[in-house]
Amino acid sequence: MLDRLETTLRVRGGARLEGSVATHGAKNAALPIMAAALLAKGPVTLHRVPRITDVSVMWSLLEALGARLRFEGEGTITIDSSNVASYRAPYTLVRKLAASFDIVGPLLGRFGQAEVPLPGGCVLGTRATDMHEQAFVALGCEVRSAHGFLIAERKRARLEGATIEFRTPSVGATKNAMLAAVLAQGTTTLRNVAMEPEVVDLSGFLCAMGAKLSGAGTDTIVIDGVDELHGVEYAIIPDRIVAGTLLLAGAVTRGDVTVNRCAPGHLTAVLDKLGECGVIATTGSDWVRVQAHGITGGTDILTAPYPGFPTDLQPQMVGLLSTTPGKSVVEESIFNARFSYVNELARMGADIKVTMESNAAVITGVPQLSGAPVEAPDIRAGAGLVIAGLAASGETEIIGLEYIDRGYERLEEMLSELGAQVQRSSGVTPLVEPSAGFFETSEYPRISAAG
Repeated sequence: MLDRLETTLRVRGGARLEGSVATHGAKNAALPIMAAALLAKGPVTLHRVPRITDVSVMWSLLEALGARLRFEGEGTITIDSSNVASYRAPYTLVRKLAASFDIVGPLLGRFGQAEVPLPGGCVLGTRATDMHEQAFVALGCEVRSAHGFLIAERKRARLEGATIEFRTPSVGATKNAMLAAVLAQGTTTLRNVAMEPEVVDLSGFLCAMGAKLSGAGTDTIVIDGVDELHGVEYAIIPDRIVAGTLLLAGAVTRGDVTVNRCAPGHLTAVLDKLGECGVIATTGSDWVRVQAHGITGGTDILTAPYPGFPTDLQPQMVGLLSTTPGKSVVEESIFNARFSYVNELARMGADIKVTMESNAAVITGVPQLSGAPVEAPDIRAGAGLVIAGLAASGETEIIGLEYIDRGYERLEEMLSELGAQVQRSSGVTPLVEPSAGFFETSEYPRISAAG
């Protein structure tokens, strides 16, 4: 593989954001839904698939297993899994994306066995797979680890329904258990499950293919196994994290921003906290408007599973709170290494003290951040640095744009629509083996199994 050069985003702060912008489809719904297409007998057509590099990795992973994918234009793709014959996923792709572990459930449902490397992706802390394994064992599989792979194989002709109670509401384990159980014999009851909108969307997609699921969005999901699933056409929900990021961009610049094509009901926790800071939020059927000229202070936040405050908006919220009067406390309860970006905010003049024992940050708002060269350690931290850069004096150069591209479809263009001065570096993007497909008309690179 050729040497990889870092890409950068340059943000000139000081512009008050105004106007409207639309979101794209949800990354965290699109990835498991793409994986679920492995279960279909017949082509699956998906609309509102975001053009991001995480989707490119999943695309390549499905191709490596034997699926045929086609880009139809305007965020629409077709997946035909009829020729998939492999149940072993390549390490070179799985290591790039934590959500690639979502293919274990579909492979078990389709083949009764799966060999998948332990997940990669952003380094946010421990990503245990024990609850996934608990579900697979309960459904009738033998599970072991060998040479960095999780190897699961059913012991009988079909997976068998079971009652499974998770110790915590894990999004990943909930998805994988659903994906394995839809073709199992009998009834599966999942308790203490994740209630995130993306889990509900996965359930909706599976039901559209002929699965029998009920209870998604509550703490208990009941699945009656079916013999097969058929192809379907399906539109993915809006990305609540992208919507929240854009709303926080408006707030940090004390602007007036409307985000369209979103689901306001998915943003309640964020809007409540913005209200505590003095931001005025109004909502419609598919839009949210924030008016932030009257920010009065900060707020305290505890990240939590949905419907709590999302961990994926924590860095962006910290970027805002770095500019609000008074003290704020943000406690992270999901990932134990999520505050890795705080030193970068400190380079911009933020006053933040992290207490490792409680995994919390105490933020004292400062009158003015200053632009500086900083580095994004992961997707959401990169977005948090962009938020801070929008409010800073001078120019902020954010190294690691490739991280941001994993979760946001041209973030700089969305922000520019609102009046931000944001520019993608003219440097070379990450160099990987190109191929036709989802990104054939985009500047973003495809990710290959070889790279």
